[in-house]
Amino acid sequence: MPKQAELLQGTLDLLILRTLELRPLHGVGIADRIEQVTRGVFVVGPGSLFPAVHRLAEKGWIEGQWGESENKTRVKIYTLTGSGRAQLAAEKRNWQKVFTAMNRALTEES
Repeated sequence: MPKQAELLQGTLDLLILRTLELRPLHGVGIADRIEQVTRGVFVVGPGSLFPAVHRLAEKGWIEGQWGESENKTRVKIYTLTGSGRAQLAAEKRNWQKVFTAMNRALTEES
């Protein structure tokens, strides 16, 4: 089983936006999907997830509508907005720059 890792600041927002790009989900569904795609490296608890979801909603990048989960409980289902898609594209570009720079710093010989 992979060891869990700490999320870098801003990474959780990126992961939530990316998750919702694929399809609308409720909070637990978002956390489950992040854990699934990262193969257990990132496990997001409610104390981190819901403040991030509320922050993204306040910025207008996601919106929530009340609905029903698979097991018939009332949940808020979150959807990526148009401005959220634009933000996700910008975040992806920035992440590629950061990744490339860190990779160079960690692998280049003196």
